[in-house]
Amino acid sequence: MWGWAKIKNPFRIALNYAVIRICGLMPSLSIKNKLYRSIGMKIGKDVSVGLEVTFDIFFPELIEIADNSVIGFRSTVLCHEFLVDTWKVGAVKIGRNVLVGANSTILAGVTIGDGARVSACSLANRDIASGVLVGGVPARELRSE
Repeated sequence: MWGWAKIKNPFRIALNYAVIRICGLMPSLSIKNKLYRSIGMKIGKDVSVGLEVTFDIFFPELIEIADNSVIGFRSTVLCHEFLVDTWKVGAVKIGRNVLVGANSTILAGVTIGDGARVSACSLANRDIASGVLVGGVPARELRSE
């Protein structure tokens, strides 16, 4: 983890961090979405991001949230993972009409299908199919439509 400054320009990371923190305190969804787009995130129409949500500061450009999805209060979406000897990166794709409950974590490389629901306090560490309800740590299918 000590070599993080070689991965991405520290000034860019500082800018990403500032935008994400400011948005985390901002109630206006339209301004939030514009600011998220300004750091490279792909944000669809009518996306709602709750207060204190944390997005990946290294690779926000690898996050895609499709139309009419909701990311709940204090959730975390990561696109990188530092390991002991190495690190890995993966895009996160959140489909249309998805609900991510409060305090959930979405890890690097995860795709969440259209209409899926992730219950509060869950850990999504693998892909989630369309139209299912998942929950837990790690998230497991609880119900399918």
